[in-house]
Amino acid sequence: MHRHRSRDSAERFASYLDGLAGVIGHAARVRPMRDYCTGLLLPCERKSVEPIAAATAPERVGAQHQALLHFVAEGMWSDEVVLAKVRDMVLPQIERHGPIEAWIIDDTGFPKHGAHSVGVTHQYCGELGKQANCQAAVSLSIANHHASLPVAFICRRAGRRIRSAAARRACPTRSPFRPSPRSRSISWHGRALAGFLAVSY
Repeated sequence: MHRHRSRDSAERFASYLDGLAGVIGHAARVRPMRDYCTGLLLPCERKSVEPIAAATAPERVGAQHQALLHFVAEGMWSDEVVLAKVRDMVLPQIERHGPIEAWIIDDTGFPKHGAHSVGVTHQYCGELGKQANCQAAVSLSIANHHASLPVAFICRRAGRRIRSAAARRACPTRSPFRPSPRSRSISWHGRALAGFLAVSY
């Protein structure tokens, strides 16, 4: 039974990655995308590129590190298109268990050991409960009693939007959420979402 469930989970994850591969752009990005997403689910203590490279390709860590670094650093795909694809794949599964009942606005701190990731600065980190090097992001998620799905993110640096071109590519300040005709059930607060994205925290 456990083996069957594991196989089913692996097949669903592979199908999910196939969907992302269809909108990620250039074919050369597909393998690093699969490895990176797989690495994020592995029990590594740190989820940065180097540990993920070691976990996903232990026989060629150097080459894998370079491939993943290039994939993450360049990020030349459309965030809006990728996140819209995620929404199109995931939202129907959530709505099988009931309609969307809540919009959740949350700020999250992501602790970082160094200062080289986009948006990292020494600021209050809720995850640690103290001042530390971290990325800060405000997210908007939609939810019912079964699950939630993030649909918009704004990265912040010391309370301000990140403005450099590289940072905007890595962590966009515009909403990726564009309700489709099928999801009219969650489109009623479009103006509220626009207001949320216009606010400076």
